[in-house]
Amino acid sequence: MSNNMLLNRLFTRNIFMDLINENDNSLYSTCVERYVNNITSTKNRALISEIYNYLKKEYRNEYYYKNTLLNKLLLGRHSLNTTTALSEIPINKSKADFVLINGKATVYEIKTELDTFDRLDSQLHDYYKAFNNVCVVTSESNYQKAKRMLEDTNVGICILTDRNTISTRQKPQEDNSKLDHTVLFKVLRKYEFENILLSHYGKLPVTSQVKYYKTCYKMFASIEIDLAYRYVIQQLKQRGFIEIDEYKSVPYELKFMVYFSKYRKNDYLKLNNFLIKHWRG
Repeated sequence: MSNNMLLNRLFTRNIFMDLINENDNSLYSTCVERYVNNITSTKNRALISEIYNYLKKEYRNEYYYKNTLLNKLLLGRHSLNTTTALSEIPINKSKADFVLINGKATVYEIKTELDTFDRLDSQLHDYYKAFNNVCVVTSESNYQKAKRMLEDTNVGICILTDRNTISTRQKPQEDNSKLDHTVLFKVLRKYEFENILLSHYGKLPVTSQVKYYKTCYKMFASIEIDLAYRYVIQQLKQRGFIEIDEYKSVPYELKFMVYFSKYRKNDYLKLNNFLIKHWRG
């Protein structure tokens, strides 16, 4: 397997579930052998830090971007108590890489040094149907290209700098003109659109199971779009669940992976045990 594939797969929920449950994982062992030059400490925490450092210097992949966004924006500028992050949200024919919701919601579309901009237009077109603030996050080397493409638009541009900071070069401007009832409704889970209908109408439709979804959609589509959007954001914001006290002890390198792994208290305990253990090699 190529280097790229190895590193793209390492910082994932499945791999770490294996590791914290004390299952041998050949992918982790291969990464340690390949990316840690001087194994001065064989504690897993130090080894993971070394591998992540390789990402930082040599291969800033999507995980590296997402983890930096989560650390710098959610944990740095906002707070776990007031802000929710979402990832890989299907919107029309696209998937939103990273969404932050506090008072407002912003989609961050990531274009790493390893990506092309080929699909960017259609992705942005999709995102504006479900969210009113959109920002492209890319590298310094891609900035001029992004600037040319997005100059006369409402799309923001953020750069992940070489110093590992997020620099806003073009602020996203709110655009409600493309919000779409159908796309918004499809983002929601059943209990979420039911919450909205109960909130707005005080009741749910009484109809056959076959017609239920369609009838719920019709009721949702009758809500004025700006209000419907506010309802949707309220529901999405409640998706975030994190054991805040336990999460604080998670190393920087693993913040994104753990945030989206739905860890319970016992999982944090197992993660800490894994991190202080020596790699068996």
